[in-house]
Amino acid sequence: MRSVPELDADLSDFSGLAPLFPLPNVVLFPHALLPLHIFEERYRRMTADALEGERLIAMSLLRPGWELLAASGAPPLHRIVGLGKIIAHEKLPDGRYYLVLRGVARAKLIGEQKVDLPYRIGQLEICREILDESPLFDRQERASELVSLFAQLFPNIKLSQLFVQDFSELPLNTITNVLLGSMPLPAKLAQQFQDELNIDARSQKLLGLLQEALQGQINAAGRTFPPVFSTN
Repeated sequence: MRSVPELDADLSDFSGLAPLFPLPNVVLFPHALLPLHIFEERYRRMTADALEGERLIAMSLLRPGWELLAASGAPPLHRIVGLGKIIAHEKLPDGRYYLVLRGVARAKLIGEQKVDLPYRIGQLEICREILDESPLFDRQERASELVSLFAQLFPNIKLSQLFVQDFSELPLNTITNVLLGSMPLPAKLAQQFQDELNIDARSQKLLGLLQEALQGQINAAGRTFPPVFSTN
């Protein structure tokens, strides 16, 4: 087994610090695009500061029960976050922002910096993902199978809009992340995929999810996606 960094060229000089944007229902995967409407005053400040700095924001999913601790200003977060780079923005006359983030890496939240700011600053470590030395399957065949199943489940999503180049030229990790970022996953399930750092294991879980969802469509028209899974 070897580890590989989920590292974008834009992160070669990453400081290790990024503003945290906690939400109860958003998980940002590498390579995915996330449009955001920033209207709270504290996050307007966060956006302005990010634009003046590294243009990075860490999307962090709130843990269950966060509502009880929201008043503290620091409700608990999942430790694996999605680090995104602002690739487009528009500031409105009233101070609100429209942003588009592009996921650039998974990162581990190892702490928070104490700052006199209205938003939280995370101390982050870019995740090194695990790649099995001797996979039990052909990764390119697995990637093709994932894309085929996805296309059957979501015929209205054009693959040409997801992949700017021939997907056969892309590594399995990239294809898995792009597909995950395009699927209507419940936040809890999406975070399970975010937490999985073994590339082959993540693709296997996605394969099982897509296969079960497709079988559900065949057996029961109108069944919602995704199917109900055990929490184990």
